[in-house]
Amino acid sequence: MAAGTAGWAGSGDDAVRTQFSFTLPVGYVDSAGAVHREGTMRLATARDEILPLRDPRVRENEAYLTVILLSRVITSLGEVSSINPGVVESMFAADLAFLQDLYRRINAEGHTRIAVTCPACEHDFAVDGCGPTASRLGES
Repeated sequence: MAAGTAGWAGSGDDAVRTQFSFTLPVGYVDSAGAVHREGTMRLATARDEILPLRDPRVRENEAYLTVILLSRVITSLGEVSSINPGVVESMFAADLAFLQDLYRRINAEGHTRIAVTCPACEHDFAVDGCGPTASRLGES
């Protein structure tokens, strides 16, 4: 799947987008030094948000909720065989921030589009916020 494409459940007008491909701005570096940037995140369920609250790591540090939650909804990341909290803990801060924003957009807003304005003509339009171009929107 290319960045910004997604899986769909259902058919016709009742289709629900449940999978969102993304490209990390930096990339996860595994223990062998390989960089993994392409991945997929699925929509979260109520269970995904409730179960981590019972985890003792979350009870000790509320910020750890993000780590567990992302490890539950990221379904693939390059050639990484298992996405677990240790993988998410080892990500660069820029990638973690990107994934938190993606999670918020797809689960709260239901899409990955970002509103942007052309600096030359000041035309407003939307871009898909999952791909490599979206990762660089803030760069000059």
